[in-house]
Amino acid sequence: MLAAADADIVALQSFDFDLTGEALTRFAALAGYDHHFALRPNTGIATGLDMDGDRLLGGPRDAQGYGRFTGHGGMAVLSRYPIRADAAQDLSALLWEDIPGALLPEVQGDPFPSAEARAAQRLSTTGHWIVPIDLPEGPLHLMTFHASPPVFDGPEDRNGRRNHDELRLWQMILDGAFGPAPAAPFVLAGDANLDPEDGQGRKAAITALLSDPRLQATAPQGFSGTDTVDWDDPVPGDLRVSYVLPSTDLRVVDSAVLWPAPDDPLARIAATASRHRLVWVDLAIPAAPE
Repeated sequence: MLAAADADIVALQSFDFDLTGEALTRFAALAGYDHHFALRPNTGIATGLDMDGDRLLGGPRDAQGYGRFTGHGGMAVLSRYPIRADAAQDLSALLWEDIPGALLPEVQGDPFPSAEARAAQRLSTTGHWIVPIDLPEGPLHLMTFHASPPVFDGPEDRNGRRNHDELRLWQMILDGAFGPAPAAPFVLAGDANLDPEDGQGRKAAITALLSDPRLQATAPQGFSGTDTVDWDDPVPGDLRVSYVLPSTDLRVVDSAVLWPAPDDPLARIAATASRHRLVWVDLAIPAAPE
């Protein structure tokens, strides 16, 4: 599917992280990318606390982000252009309670599942990265993340609230709330795990992101319209959860969801590769000023 998309830059989701980067190095070479980047994600980082309120310890939901081992289902960036790894920003360690206006879960006015868990809980399920990439026209900042699904919780809506704030964090980053805002041009690309119309979740978060005047709300389409994931029907069904949102100084030449029609030879490969479908946007980059 990566070969079919033939993208110059890929924000790859659900790729396990290992300490030496051996798996990513080999995968990048196999896929034909000279440059790759990954940081340790929050997924699988043990907390030693009951983070999901089931009164048990050591489960995958007791990690900073759901994971059965450190690095389970992380993120990676593949690129045909040099990645400035030394200048990358990692906002994954931000504590949820330190986010202004955070929608922290509570039960009868008390922190859920405990004050200790709240004090330890990072906001990012997987990570929030800002990765500079050196294009011939100048640097491009790739902002990527993989948010928590707004389900698999209880009436406290822990995951729904976390998902909301993970999306809202990008707007705060662009506001300069956590240091200098990324310089344009930039692209926000990742899995928001939230559809603006269908499925569960707090729709205000994705609606605000798609209407942010600093971003272009591209709506790539494939065989299933703008949907990007083929989940079991009828619930939750096909949803739009993955996004590529360029800054407004970039010109969108074309875009699509690589969701082949059933009679397309790629259809079986796409279904085997992942329930998710690759989203691509072709951009014209303005030349850097002299």
